[in-house]
Amino acid sequence: MRIGVPKEIKNHEYRIGLTPAGVRELASHGHQVMVQRDGGKAIGLTDELYERAGGTIIDSAEEIFASADMIIKVKEPQPNECEMLREGQILYTYLHLAPDPKQTKGLVDSGCTAIAYETVTDRSGGLPLLAPMSEVAGRMSIQAGAHALERAQGGSGVLLGGVPGVRPAEVMIIGGGVVGLNAARMAMGMGADVTVFDRSLPRLKYIDDLYGERLNTLYSTEEAIEEHLSTVDLVIGAVLIPGAAAPKLVRRDQLSIMEPGSVLVDVAIDQGGCFETSHATTHQEPTYEVEGIIHYCVANMPGAVARTSTFALTNATLAYAVQIANKGAKKAMLDDEHLLAGLNVHKGQVTYKAVAHDLGYDYVPAAEALARG
Repeated sequence: MRIGVPKEIKNHEYRIGLTPAGVRELASHGHQVMVQRDGGKAIGLTDELYERAGGTIIDSAEEIFASADMIIKVKEPQPNECEMLREGQILYTYLHLAPDPKQTKGLVDSGCTAIAYETVTDRSGGLPLLAPMSEVAGRMSIQAGAHALERAQGGSGVLLGGVPGVRPAEVMIIGGGVVGLNAARMAMGMGADVTVFDRSLPRLKYIDDLYGERLNTLYSTEEAIEEHLSTVDLVIGAVLIPGAAAPKLVRRDQLSIMEPGSVLVDVAIDQGGCFETSHATTHQEPTYEVEGIIHYCVANMPGAVARTSTFALTNATLAYAVQIANKGAKKAMLDDEHLLAGLNVHKGQVTYKAVAHDLGYDYVPAAEALARG
């Protein structure tokens, strides 16, 4: 199979879809891997490293999209990339379609087979290709929030860990999944007073057993969230409904309850955000203010630590990439129900139920869509 790895073009996105080790693994299975020139240069993954791994360096994204059977990326295809996709071509990347009708239409119109990292499952019901970036984003959310709390950034001027004689910041984490747990670890490590909200009692018990008195756990209700907004310094939005748009858990009118200069970090922004006042920002302009509350809503947060993120992502995605390349997308997915769960669009059909529901498309189950094809 001819596999293409284009350079990412989203604002301040320095990750790349494969490391040289990933290229070497695919090449060892007899596949041709084309990497766009300087695609990994910003994080020290030079063209020479890719060539030594068996890859071929290609000058332009246009050449890669025109000749590759499968495109491996990190972020969702931008509009000009959607236009380069063609019928029968495999796209393997993060998609986050539910809040993005324009991208969804582009993929549907292209006729491609689009496999989303974020909906591939595992035997335990987890999301193994989303998990590494969730770990990164969870840890980064506390760094970003601590920086935004600084007075020079518009924040309230509160130090996350406090000092002797001065209280630490109160950190509220909504969602106790991978993002929330990693955020909690970082916040506790910096000395903050941490409360984790979730609606899964088994998850809350797990977190409580793990950390005991080092943090607080609360069952998440609208009332419980509203009660804590008046005293909290930093809120981390870490909720996830796989493939679907994130629920809005903090309303605009509730911002008035919060202390001026408090910070909201919306890690769910790729899925539309879990705060009513959230809209996607970039690393170039990461924050904005609404009613005195600082919002950090960078849609590609792990891109700021692109080298760590690229290696972590390839570690997770490579095994499935090899399966797809060796067997072809159809057989690979029909042989593996967990990979099949990653199929979001196939030959003009929306094959993920939550995406179809949120965007008003007819839903065609993935196995049925493949059978039709």
